[in-house]
Amino acid sequence: MVEKEKNQNDIIDQELINSFGIDYIFENKPINRIKSKPTIENTNSKLNDLKEKISSINNCDLKNNGKQIVFSDGNSKSPVMIVGEGPGQREDELGKPFVGDAGQLLNKMLTAINLKRGSVYITNVVNYRPPNNRKPELAEINRYSEFLREHISIIDPKILILMGSTAMESLFGSKIKISKERGVWKELIINNKTYLTMITFHPAYLLRQADQKKYSWADLKEIRKKIDELKLKI
Repeated sequence: MVEKEKNQNDIIDQELINSFGIDYIFENKPINRIKSKPTIENTNSKLNDLKEKISSINNCDLKNNGKQIVFSDGNSKSPVMIVGEGPGQREDELGKPFVGDAGQLLNKMLTAINLKRGSVYITNVVNYRPPNNRKPELAEINRYSEFLREHISIIDPKILILMGSTAMESLFGSKIKISKERGVWKELIINNKTYLTMITFHPAYLLRQADQKKYSWADLKEIRKKIDELKLKI
């Protein structure tokens, strides 16, 4: 006697199922448990929540000094994210990062590797202008680094570019020097996800030290090469 192969419908007593008053449908297709990619609306909602969180920060000399929050600029869907130090006077006035002299140089740097400013996403470590344009203090860097990490997670870039020592310190610590760390691809882990990261000089530094532009140009070429290797659409 050959035992008849049983399927899922045979195993479960139909009368018992009916007694629950629920319509059950059995299919052979597997359940799709893979979450779809977050929509742009969802990303914007998370960005707005983060901006509100930063705006609500208390006991902050940076916030008390700045005219307004300087949150971000550019394309939130971009695979390339740039992080600078903090707003200067011009950024504080307009509410956007990298719009002063350093911003003009950044635009030229991006153009040199066939990128448009509007095709990348730009933010800073701290979101308020430091008094007298000073460098953010270590305690301030550490405090705002939590916001920055959340910011990176929301944008979820394929390539992360850290411009200047403040951006580097906020994510990799203060015991390293940018002169030794720049120009080499690193892995930054946030919430169990790895982000491909390049450290390079800040445009404001290059305005003061023009002889260092050759190193930044080498970094930019590495970034362009990686964009091409990953076949990123920007």
